[in-house]
Amino acid sequence: MAEKTPAKVPRRPRAPRATASMADVARLAGVSSQTVSRVSNGYAGVNEETRRQVLAAMKELGYRPNSAARALKRGEFRTIGVITFTLSTTGNVRTLEAIATSAAAEGYAVTLLPVAVPTTDEVRGAFSRLEELAVDAVIVIMEVHLLDAATVKLPPHVQVVVVDSDAGDHYTVVDTDQAGGTRAAVQHLLDLGHDTVWHLGGPEGSFAAQRRADAWRAALTEAGRTAPPLVRGDWSADSGYRAGLELAAHDECTAVFAANDQMALGLLRALHERGRRVPQDVSVIGFDDIPEASSFLPPLTTLHQDFAEVGRLCVQAVLNTMRPDGSEHGTTLVPTRLVLRDSTAPPPAGAPAPPAGVPLR
Repeated sequence: MAEKTPAKVPRRPRAPRATASMADVARLAGVSSQTVSRVSNGYAGVNEETRRQVLAAMKELGYRPNSAARALKRGEFRTIGVITFTLSTTGNVRTLEAIATSAAAEGYAVTLLPVAVPTTDEVRGAFSRLEELAVDAVIVIMEVHLLDAATVKLPPHVQVVVVDSDAGDHYTVVDTDQAGGTRAAVQHLLDLGHDTVWHLGGPEGSFAAQRRADAWRAALTEAGRTAPPLVRGDWSADSGYRAGLELAAHDECTAVFAANDQMALGLLRALHERGRRVPQDVSVIGFDDIPEASSFLPPLTTLHQDFAEVGRLCVQAVLNTMRPDGSEHGTTLVPTRLVLRDSTAPPPAGAPAPPAGVPLR
């Protein structure tokens, strides 16, 4: 007779593990619940050995402080929102990195809100999402004309700091000294003996590009020089290469100030392909001082932007605006520094003078 297969006894579901409480942590660590609260909230005034005991107890019990409850109790979320249109440019990426580093040092997290396209509706939507994401303040890395107070409603109690704009009358602004850096670039090339300086500018929609172009033209005018026609790119090396093919066709072009290092890279390639030597025939200077600039061929003379300082000042400005006696709106400029390398030199002997108003091909 065949043996019967024993019937399977259904397994009882395991009771869920009880969530540890603050009181549990206090008992295990041998301290008061108030001390646990002070440790979990990051307050000073707790003995370091006691702090270690409490943290060890939290880890053993799997206790996680309720950040939402802490935020409601303290009236802050310790989170900074960052709205940006693009992360494809060196400046935006390095500024965002510096903001995140500085915020972490102050005990704040960063929530990124990318905007798909630079339109007022997109920016308005980004600000609306801030209410859902619970941030204390926001840093905007974007063109300021999209921040029209008449069309964009800011969430209540959210303070705003803007990077790279001319919105000093309406917002707190932190920016690189675009004009000062540009003047240093132009003056360096004129001091080398160049009759004038050509400019490979950034896109028309960029305030940074516009300020650099305006300062380039003003510096030449003050020096009594004629400003050649402006050539524009879109910040990319490819656009610098296309513009460089145009500039290489002008024998009278002996010095070029590129609005960023990536366009300068494309320009160097175009000049090389057209047989224009750098710096013997044409001097090239960039803006940004990206880490790769010293590895260009030749190493690129450029203006160093202190992105770490911009990020630090943005976070400090945000924290200041959150205080009851917060600072008034205005602009803080971070100085640039001219970095001399091998891409600039005196003009070649007998270089043709630049005729006025030469149109680009």
